[in-house]
Amino acid sequence: MQYNITAPSHLLHTAKLPASKSISNRALIIHALSGGKMLPENLSNCDDTEVIVAAMRDNPYEINIKAAGTAMRFMTAYLAVKDGEEHVLTGTERMKHRPISVLVDALRFLGADIQYVGEEGFPPLRIKGGKLEGGLLEVPGNISSQYISALLMIAPTLKNGLTLRLTGDIISRPYIDLTLWTMREFGADAEWSDYETIEVRPTPYKERAYYIENDWSGASYWYEIVALSKDPEAEVRLEGLMDGSKQGDSSLRYIFSLLGVKSKFDSKQQGVPTTVTIKRSGHCVPRLEYDFVNSPDLAQTFVVTCALLNVPFHFRGLSTLKIKETDRIEALKNEMRKLGYVLKSLDDSELIWDGERCEPDMENGIDTYEDHRMALSFAPAACVFDRVLINNPQVVTKSYPNYWEDIKAGGFEVKVHSS
Repeated sequence: MQYNITAPSHLLHTAKLPASKSISNRALIIHALSGGKMLPENLSNCDDTEVIVAAMRDNPYEINIKAAGTAMRFMTAYLAVKDGEEHVLTGTERMKHRPISVLVDALRFLGADIQYVGEEGFPPLRIKGGKLEGGLLEVPGNISSQYISALLMIAPTLKNGLTLRLTGDIISRPYIDLTLWTMREFGADAEWSDYETIEVRPTPYKERAYYIENDWSGASYWYEIVALSKDPEAEVRLEGLMDGSKQGDSSLRYIFSLLGVKSKFDSKQQGVPTTVTIKRSGHCVPRLEYDFVNSPDLAQTFVVTCALLNVPFHFRGLSTLKIKETDRIEALKNEMRKLGYVLKSLDDSELIWDGERCEPDMENGIDTYEDHRMALSFAPAACVFDRVLINNPQVVTKSYPNYWEDIKAGGFEVKVHSS
C-alpha cells in the first residue's frame, strides 16, 4: 500500500496523542511482577504494547512478539524469572536477525536457563523460568538501554537483588532513569549509587493503581509539522503531556526551540498531565549540532526537519540506530536523497548534512523499511513538497496506530495512491 500525503495551508488543531509506549511497556512488566490484578490506566494501544498484553493474558507456550524489539528484550528477562514456566519467545524474520546475546549472557550469568532455538546470539529463545540469585553484574554501558532496563526490572525479584555496574560510556541514560523511576513508583528500592553503578535491593514490588502519560515521541511529529508548516500562525495543542516528564524524548521541546517552535504548558504542576500548545517563534539557528546518545529515537525527526528547514547539521550518538527496526542510518541516507538531500555518515554513529543537494526523485515514494519512525517522520515533509508518497504506511501501528487519522483531523489529505 502507498499513501499520498498533502498538507493543509492552515493549521490549528488539538492532537490526540497515544499513551507513552515506553512507560506502558515498563509498567506492564512491573505490574505483572507485582502480582497486580489492575492493569495500568491509559495503556498504549500500539503493537509493541499489545503483544505484551496478549502474552500476559494468554500465556501461550510460544510467544510471538512480532517486530517489537522492546517486548523481546523485556519479555526475555521477565520469562527468565517466571519460576516453573517454559516458553519459546520469537518474532518476525527481522527480529530473528536482531542481536540479543548481551542480554542472554547477562541473564545466564545470573543463573537463567535460556537456549537459542535457531542461530546463536539471536531469537528465537527457549526460556525456562526459575528463581535467580542476583548479586553483582557488569555489562557495557554502550549497549541498548532496553537490555539494561530488562535486567533492572526483574532485579527486585532476585534473592540478593542486583548491583549493576555499567562499564565504559553509558548511552541512553534517560531511558535507564525512566525505568528506575517507574520501578520506584511500584515500591522498588532502586537507585544510582555512583555514576556507573545501580543498586536494586530485593524489596518486592507493590500493586497499585497507575496512570500512564501520553507519548513525547509521538509529540515530536507534531512539533515537526509546526516547524515545517507553510502557515506562519500554525498552532497545535498536545494533550496529556507532563512538564518535567521522565520520558527521555521530552528533550525534544528544547531542541525544537532552537528550530523556531516554542512550547507553552497549561500547568507546570509536576506529575500531572496537561496540555502543551506549540507555535512558531520566528527564531531558528543557522546550524545544529547535537548528540542524540540519550534520545536516539528522535534522530529521524530532526534529520528531516533540519534539512527541510535548510539547517545544516551534525548529529552524533547514533550508534544504536544500526540495530533498530532497520539500519536507520542507511535508511535515512537513502530516503533523504529521494527528497534531494545528500547525507554523510561517520563511524556508524554520526550523520552530517552540510547543505549538499541533489535532484529529487520522489515518484516511487518513501520506503519505510518496516520501521514506524520512517513513516512518522517523513510524512510531515508534505508541508514542504506538493505531496509525499509513503510506502507501507501501516507500519505506524508499532507506536502510533492512529497517526494517519490524527493528521487527517488536522487538515492533511491522506489517500491511498493509485498510479
